[in-house]
Amino acid sequence: MRTRLRAMTLAMITLVGAGGAIAPTTPAVATVRDTAAASPVTIEATDDTYASQASPAKPHDTQTWLSACAATCDGAAGSERLAYVRFTVKDLPANAANVTMTLNLRPARTTDTTIEVRPVTGTWTAAALTWDNRPATGSPLATRTGLTSGETVKLDVSSAFAGNGTYSFAITSAKGAQGVLHSSRATAGEGPTLTVGYDTQTAAPGPLPFDLPSTSTLRASSRKVFAHYFTPYPVSLNNKAGADDYYTKNYLNPAGEGGKHAAYGGLLRDRPLPRGVLSGDWQLADMKTEVRTAVAAGLDGFTVDVLSLNSANWDRLKVLVKAAEAVDPGFRIVPMPDMTSLSADAATLAASMAELAASRSVYRLPDKRLVISPFKAENKPVAWWQSFIKIMKDKYGITVALVPVFLNFSANASAFAPISYGFSNWGNRSPAQQSGIESNIAKAHSLNKIWMQPVSVQDERPNQSIYDEANNTENLRLTWAKSISGGADWIQLATWNDFSEGTQFVPSVHNGHAYLDISSYYLTWLKTGKAPAITRDTLYLTHRTQKVATRPSLGTQTRFMAPRSATSTPRDKVEVLSFLTRDATVKATIGGASQSYAAKAGVQAQLFPLAYGVNKASVGSVTVSSPWEVKQEFSVQDLQYHAVSSGRR
Repeated sequence: MRTRLRAMTLAMITLVGAGGAIAPTTPAVATVRDTAAASPVTIEATDDTYASQASPAKPHDTQTWLSACAATCDGAAGSERLAYVRFTVKDLPANAANVTMTLNLRPARTTDTTIEVRPVTGTWTAAALTWDNRPATGSPLATRTGLTSGETVKLDVSSAFAGNGTYSFAITSAKGAQGVLHSSRATAGEGPTLTVGYDTQTAAPGPLPFDLPSTSTLRASSRKVFAHYFTPYPVSLNNKAGADDYYTKNYLNPAGEGGKHAAYGGLLRDRPLPRGVLSGDWQLADMKTEVRTAVAAGLDGFTVDVLSLNSANWDRLKVLVKAAEAVDPGFRIVPMPDMTSLSADAATLAASMAELAASRSVYRLPDKRLVISPFKAENKPVAWWQSFIKIMKDKYGITVALVPVFLNFSANASAFAPISYGFSNWGNRSPAQQSGIESNIAKAHSLNKIWMQPVSVQDERPNQSIYDEANNTENLRLTWAKSISGGADWIQLATWNDFSEGTQFVPSVHNGHAYLDISSYYLTWLKTGKAPAITRDTLYLTHRTQKVATRPSLGTQTRFMAPRSATSTPRDKVEVLSFLTRDATVKATIGGASQSYAAKAGVQAQLFPLAYGVNKASVGSVTVSSPWEVKQEFSVQDLQYHAVSSGRR
């Protein structure tokens, strides 16, 4: 049985038509998967007429022609003419892209006229428009010099496009003879028209290989997915950037914190994604970022390791609760008193848990019972927990739903059953050790308890000189698959951010969002009862940056990690994990050597021997390139698998 030892140290454009202002909005599309040209649509004018300065009070809405002439028309002062046309664009699809609009005019005479097309910025009707009440116009959209009788003039007015709506244009003349154009009342087919062309596009709403259901849909499921939050490793420890960031300066640096981590090459091998210096309450801002990230991945909440009741870790827990309240009160915080580090008596623990319970973000069941999920619950006898539960009820009016997390589930299940709502264990981090998942779930259900199954990526502990062999993403996929097939009620991702154990799901420097993105696929499967349809080809590439048997030839490290007993046999492999919409050929470059393989539609893992150099893979236009070079010489032993996704840039 394994033990867990903590390392505590769209732009809007407005045009004016007969009914007044319209404000169609075109949404901006960040990424596009595919486009296809649609057949252009030609629209006839709904209204057209002209106004003459020489007859300022007279409408011309019955004429079969339109006129546009400069201020001195045909040599006569005070005889300018302006034509007006209006169109209604409708039924343009929401996914229209690269939209073009062309104004088509048919001249009735051949002249040297220079005409301009301007947007109309005032209201008008054909029956009432005269020179005296003519509407205002904007700057020219297009210009044309020379008109030929019977030859269509095409003027590009695409810059006026603003979605479905009414478009009103004025045709003015800068110089030349009077331009005479057919109106909508002329012979059929000779009047003004507007041609609208566009492509249809398929939007890629995100980086995942499938369409993640809405938060409300996911939360409607009785199955819950939490991530274990470890308060010592928030986004930032000192609100610094670059070399002054505490992670960089002290945890990743073998000489950090006075050199106390030098023997094992530094406390950590990975860290949260760095950020710049923040103003104001930066700790709350960071916690809000973490909550948003978890919500976006489909998680229901955090199980939070309660390491103390009066230290910086306790303060961070309370900030996290505050962040959840502010970002999404539906995101739940589950207190997890850590019985390997807490020395408080039952009454003291009850007082602190009651303090947390005042928040609406702290998780309660539909019947209002407060969920408390102690880590290594067996460190205290059942009687101690009975006392805690009684104090919570008698003194604070809070009924507890206890979900103990055991290191030894089978030895403690029967004793804890009478006082527990559900069970969990801390689990293992290697494919070779996952055979008992379904039997644990079945045992919990036989005792009428829910089961919270741990799902994990990997485990690497430099300061404890031990690691688990995760077999790239195999351990992650296997623990998810067995959770689903076995009927787990809840999931605990172990862990969100325990970088000292190398078990993090949180977006990090070495892993990006890869492990969290993969988990979004499986949690959707768990919650909906079926595997999500793959809608976007996506590749995940995982590998170590050094071979497991190679020791550092540089640096000063003297203590090294060894595989945990009973873990999977350590291996040196590169894995391409493909999520494909169809059968396809995947091309891979492993250590500089190119190769390819036939991949099936769906989810498939392909392995290659680890080689020195760089790794990448592609399918069609989808490419994933690892920024992590595999090296023969290095200064620090690091046996974590690095991960990168084609869906993230």
